[in-house]
Amino acid sequence: MLYFSVTFQQSSRFSALLRERDSVCRLAGSAFRHRSTKTAPQLPGMEYQDAICTLNTLQTNASALQQVRQERNHPQQQLQAMQGFLERAGLTVEELNRLNIIHVTGTKGKGSTCAFTEKILRSYGLRTGFYSSPHLVQVRERIRINGQPIGKDIFTKYFWQIYGRLEESKPASGGTMPAYFRFLTILAFHVFLQEKVDVAVIEVGIGGAYDCTNIIRKPWVCGVASLGIDHTQILGDTIEKIAWQKGGIFKPGVPAFTVSQPEGAMAVLRDRAKEIQCPLWVCPNLDEYQTDGTALHLGLAGKHQRWNASLALQLSNSWLKRRCSPDQSLSAINPENTRVQPATAFRPSSEMMMGLANTEWPGRNQTLKNGEVTYFLDGAHTVRSMQACVDWFKGSAAQHEKNASGPVARVLLFNATGDRDSAAMLKLLVPCHFDFAVFCPNITEAIVSCNADQQNFNVSVENMLTRCMDNARSWHLHNRGGDQGGAGLLIEERLVPDNQAHTLVFPCILSALQWISQGRDAVLADPNKQVLAVKPNIRAKAAVLREAAQIHVLVTGSLHLVGGVLKHLNPTYSN
Repeated sequence: MLYFSVTFQQSSRFSALLRERDSVCRLAGSAFRHRSTKTAPQLPGMEYQDAICTLNTLQTNASALQQVRQERNHPQQQLQAMQGFLERAGLTVEELNRLNIIHVTGTKGKGSTCAFTEKILRSYGLRTGFYSSPHLVQVRERIRINGQPIGKDIFTKYFWQIYGRLEESKPASGGTMPAYFRFLTILAFHVFLQEKVDVAVIEVGIGGAYDCTNIIRKPWVCGVASLGIDHTQILGDTIEKIAWQKGGIFKPGVPAFTVSQPEGAMAVLRDRAKEIQCPLWVCPNLDEYQTDGTALHLGLAGKHQRWNASLALQLSNSWLKRRCSPDQSLSAINPENTRVQPATAFRPSSEMMMGLANTEWPGRNQTLKNGEVTYFLDGAHTVRSMQACVDWFKGSAAQHEKNASGPVARVLLFNATGDRDSAAMLKLLVPCHFDFAVFCPNITEAIVSCNADQQNFNVSVENMLTRCMDNARSWHLHNRGGDQGGAGLLIEERLVPDNQAHTLVFPCILSALQWISQGRDAVLADPNKQVLAVKPNIRAKAAVLREAAQIHVLVTGSLHLVGGVLKHLNPTYSN
């Protein structure tokens, strides 16, 4: 305990700098929070950055999650509250039926499944809406039209419309405003209705039964991706409890599809389908689809994506059947049929095959090469998804190493948040044989600027840094032996043990990336980027990185970490 107190006492200037940066956004949000917004898009100052700073005043995810835990036995209260917010925003639940929704939940792969599904339907020339979470760099990524994040002007226009209606109705509604995710869900529905999409692909936030997206009453089809253990404080600590939550998105008479699940989870999904009178089908393996011997090519890497692709095929096929023959499609569904049935491995159309092949979903099994540094990015944040990440990284990195002209240095850049089991995830990463394990919080850089899209007001800087130190200690325990000691903050005038060789902790993403790349990534070597001074003994330890033919960096543990890295590596993500 003394060790950590000394560390943070010596890093107080950095913490103060970050608190000053965060206060800029808080003040910017409060400055606009109480203005009339009836004609907000035309008012001076009501620009995109103002909208994001104001949105962040609703960023009470931590308290919202606590409320969910307290109301677990009264889920309808949450949905009733969501309906009230929706109506205050000028929308009705019945209007959502016009969006022809595909509703998808799961623990691992629900976002990728949605991305596959959206791309398939877009390949048919349909105008698509896609709502997902979290965002990597900019919040606009959560709300997409035809695969692209909505523009800043569109976001700003619709943001102030919805925020203004909610703000003006607040006095008559007990002074309440929806929390961050609820507001964005309402905003997404409003955008999709106003932009007249043909189909809206909606990814569940957390769980299903209690999730605010579950205000949807008449989706066209539902999907359940692979289930595992996550968000245990909210969803329960067993796969069966979690499956019950996920099955909460089923609707009477609406077709639902799931991938192969653990036996206990599948039994619960079957019971939920029977209870709700929802027909449930299990997707076949991707190899079973009829393709005249031609293997289906996927735009997303990783063996686990094959199940996501199969689920996407079934969801899009079911949706298209209803679109083309609504009467026949609905009459073919017998709500009395409560058996879990195997879905047909049909012959995918050329549009489906093209959609699968051209799907892009940044931050998931993504490889990005900048000069002599290759980044492997995957936002895995559960034990099961981390195992899939490790399998992908081992194969992909090995292929890249075959083409290297000399020795390759391997670096892990890791962070984890919330109630994730960091120690278990780090243990899975040990066999990858990293030369360095680097830890940093999900703070993009230590500058006093309003980078509002990536602000998180729910966790203090001290807590974020403490978590990094704990992760470094876990890594050390998994790698006993050698000269590895405790980790310290590796910037000037801070605690840095002289015997530390492999486990390093940096105060922000940029400082970590700059040290890892050692000037060999031209993007990070931009003279306009601030460089935090690193102690000489730490610079000396980077000799292996400077001498290696290539540097391979695996970035994982958090989608927010991956997003912060992408912001620095690819400036287009910030445009």
